[in-house]
Amino acid sequence: MTAMTKPAVRTRIAPSPTGFLHLGTARTALYSWAFARHHGGQFVLRIEDTDVERETEGAVQQIIEAMQWLGLDYDEGPIHQMQRLARYHEVAEQMIAAGTAYRCWCTPAELEAMREAQRARGEKTRYDGRWRPAPGKVLPVPPAGVRPVVRFANPPSGVVTWNDLVKGPISIANDEIDDLVILRPAPEGASGDAAAFGIPTYNFAVVVDDMDMRITHVYRGDEHINNTPWQINIFRAIAGASAGANAVLPQYGHCPIILGDDGLKLSKRRGAVSVTAYRDSGYLPEAMLNYLARLGWSHGDDELFGREQMVQWFDGSHLAKSPAQWDPAKLAWVNAHYIKQAGDARLAALVRDELARRGHGEAAGDLEHLARAAALFKDRCSTVVELADWVSMLFMPVRPAAADLATHVTEAVRPALHTLRERLAELPAWDKASIADAMKVTLAAHKLKMPQLAPAVRVLVCGRAQTPSIDAVLALFSRHTVLSRLAAA
Repeated sequence: MTAMTKPAVRTRIAPSPTGFLHLGTARTALYSWAFARHHGGQFVLRIEDTDVERETEGAVQQIIEAMQWLGLDYDEGPIHQMQRLARYHEVAEQMIAAGTAYRCWCTPAELEAMREAQRARGEKTRYDGRWRPAPGKVLPVPPAGVRPVVRFANPPSGVVTWNDLVKGPISIANDEIDDLVILRPAPEGASGDAAAFGIPTYNFAVVVDDMDMRITHVYRGDEHINNTPWQINIFRAIAGASAGANAVLPQYGHCPIILGDDGLKLSKRRGAVSVTAYRDSGYLPEAMLNYLARLGWSHGDDELFGREQMVQWFDGSHLAKSPAQWDPAKLAWVNAHYIKQAGDARLAALVRDELARRGHGEAAGDLEHLARAAALFKDRCSTVVELADWVSMLFMPVRPAAADLATHVTEAVRPALHTLRERLAELPAWDKASIADAMKVTLAAHKLKMPQLAPAVRVLVCGRAQTPSIDAVLALFSRHTVLSRLAAA
């Protein structure tokens, strides 16, 4: 690669399977994916699964499902860190040989005593470098029975500076950070590569991975800002050895946190609902992508846009520097827009799946019928779950509220309801036009207005006083169901 040649754009998302894919990670995945697609680059999915004790069963599959549902296709992966343990060990050994890493035999008790003494003196707690080699320094004799960790020999002075893709120039002094553990022995009882090579820590593994995978741009949450100086220093240390020859330091962009509607940070441990939970709650993937994109990025005043439009626009600029506020009402508005735009056949399949989860799949098996219902009801819905609630009245018994019955099914209207039932029973065809004619004849016979009769029909047949045009709604029901429910008058 010549000095004038820029490496091809390569981004990544690297979730930890200690929980399902949550909203913050989904947003940074979206930004990383869109940036790569905008520049004709590649997007990598990496699973940072070295924290075996905290790994959640099924999390990896759920992460992949969530990515697929959102349409965030990746060019490489999923790549698992636990399958790369030999590589981390190799790099650590090269760093030890180069003097940029060293073994430390401090026990947990010694480290706690070290920190306690520092707290007593009013100092910042940090590793004191007792096992760090230095010219003329005599190191202690390694204690028997203690398995060492490997620490990074962080530069003792100077400043780490980078031009953040989101926040601009950031500088952190090296004397603010200490010698990080980069490799630790595997837990007792471990086998295979873990026992042979040990387990890398996050800040070490992520650097080796980004270097080996030629990642050029890293978008992530701004909780990682304090990790970045370590990662830059480790990157430069590896690049100084054969393990990282010709490596190019990625550009980092730290996106502000997402706040919940209570003003506190969304996180895996506090309030963050998984992406697939929104899928199961009836949100469409294009709505989630659109809404997530606007949580920290903008393109003028545009509120509604699709995947292709975002790829065209997302060049990495116009990312917000301050936290975004999660707004369920705004998300519902965006989702309602996309439900109105969605094809009826697609909505029918989604409604059938939702009704099947409720145990009504067999009753709602006619997709053509469901599509007609979706076309009529979707303008009133902000989620597929709401749409399924509307459609379910076609197949499931309804329970009108007592107040609605008292308000609308009055003694003045009951005779007209009986007449309407008789007219509907005699119709030669069961369709909207025929039903409309039956209602007109009934209204004329009883000298009533539509606002007197229609709400009573709605309450009895649909279980609610407000629906779309009553003739169109009744046409969706079977004649038997309508007659049976009107008989309750």
